Amino acid sequence: MRHYSQWRLDRLYRSRSGLFLGVCKGLARFLDVPVFWFRVFILVLTPFTGVWPMVGAYLIAGFLIKPEPVLPPDSDEERAFYDDYVASRANALGRVKRRFERLDRRIRRLEDHVTSREYDFDRRLWHP
Repeated sequence: MRHYSQWRLDRLYRSRSGLFLGVCKGLARFLDVPVFWFRVFILVLTPFTGVWPMVGAYLIAGFLIKPEPVLPPDSDEERAFYDDYVASRANALGRVKRRFERLDRRIRRLEDHVTSREYDFDRRLWHP
């Protein structure tokens, strides 16, 4: 189990392969403990806290914790995009659209320059 100073809440996800909503498996991975023992701990704790409060807390956690990415992010930029996408799909899609439009403008400028009449392709390639 990791020390609480090593916890990074941005890496807390629900598991996509969990039994019910993936909360226990996701929390066990986050805390770096075996899933079996974490589930046993939750089952033992449930009668002492009351069944309905624990079920309510589990369901709330199931809907508040983000699901884990289908493919693990390779960089912090990919992780930030995934977190942004989960938080607001419209903002994330707007971000992708703006990036695509910037790339499209750059490609158009390049094509306009290369296909213009003033661009002498042979002279620039073969004669420095």
